[in-house]
Amino acid sequence: MEYAGFWRRLGAFVIDLVAYAIMGGVFNLFLTIILFIFLSAQGASSGQTLDPARITQYFSSLSFYIWLLYTTILWLYFAMLESSKFQATFGKMALGIKVTDMSGARISFGRATIRFLSRYISVAVFFIGFIMAGFTKNKQALHDIIAGTLVVKK
Repeated sequence: MEYAGFWRRLGAFVIDLVAYAIMGGVFNLFLTIILFIFLSAQGASSGQTLDPARITQYFSSLSFYIWLLYTTILWLYFAMLESSKFQATFGKMALGIKVTDMSGARISFGRATIRFLSRYISVAVFFIGFIMAGFTKNKQALHDIIAGTLVVKK
């Protein structure tokens, strides 16, 4: 197995973030349109005009649920794709790398979930957990070590 280096992994992650941002932007637009229609109908029935402050208030009250939904989508994106037959997210596929267990086999959804959640630990102290991929023997980031995974070239 040839391990994927830090820069290739970073490039794949950037591609994944762009894909996620596009998906998030489309979802956000959809949510805004639905909320606008709801508030317009509510205002029309009560004789009130649509107030931008009310839209902001609704978004503020929904912010935790929106964050929870975005996080769930991000988790499913990474865990489902990395445990799929492709063993890679779209960014990893684009750069010719995949996620395996320590013996080179496909990982389970549970292991992919542990890997995803462990990324929060990798981020916790100035992204040191990610930077470790440039210096460890098997080019593993902290979340790879925790989950018992490798990122290798196809």
